[in-house]
Amino acid sequence: MAEWTVGRVGTFDGRVGTFVGRVVVGVGCWGVESGARVHDWRIEDREYARQEERRGRRHAYERIDPARTALVVIDMVPFFVAESAYCQGIVPRISLLADALRGAGGTVAWVLPGSDGPPGVADEFYGPRIAELFRRSGGEGPLVDRIWPAFDVRSEDVLVEKTAASAFFPGRCPLPEELAARGIDTVLITGTVTNVCCESSARDASTLGYRVVMVADGNAARRDEDHNATLHTVYRSFGDVRPTAEILELIAGR
Repeated sequence: MAEWTVGRVGTFDGRVGTFVGRVVVGVGCWGVESGARVHDWRIEDREYARQEERRGRRHAYERIDPARTALVVIDMVPFFVAESAYCQGIVPRISLLADALRGAGGTVAWVLPGSDGPPGVADEFYGPRIAELFRRSGGEGPLVDRIWPAFDVRSEDVLVEKTAASAFFPGRCPLPEELAARGIDTVLITGTVTNVCCESSARDASTLGYRVVMVADGNAARRDEDHNATLHTVYRSFGDVRPTAEILELIAGR
């Protein structure tokens, strides 16, 4: 398994939604800059107790079939990662999960922001300048070249664009069709932003009948409060919530 240290040279140009400068990638220890952080995540004890009383166990999904499982990585592109310590902090965890799942016969799916077409409701909601910024957040060129460069994207991986917050909203992303063709029934949700695109994807995946697992330390928001509010909602109503270490155990069949 490759190990990377990523350093950044340059600045993030918010006016056009692109990273200006170069990204330095070299062999070293897992991590992204010294300021990388991971959320202080938690599920309240009363929520654990509630689910244990209802179903007789803490976690909804005690086993997974790796061959029918997809790691879904949402919006991990320079627009979001370059200036977010929390995004940088989840890079090594996502990479560990990707390596483990591929090795067990599973699927890794990279989901990138796509343009939502001509101006419309987004311009009215965000204002034209910010709407345009988000429209261009996924970058240009081949999809594989738009992903944060510390990731090892393989030829067998799935790469798709979405034109809505959710990667599972019908007609706005080809991911459900790609996963159906591979017989996927379980999705591990990672990426950013926890309480926007990641939560939207988790909710819609649940609605479509997938077994949803939100990776507690594999998603990134702006604040712990935002992050934990989503974990609470998903665990209570839409899926399971587990940290990377526990998911690696599930992939290994332990």
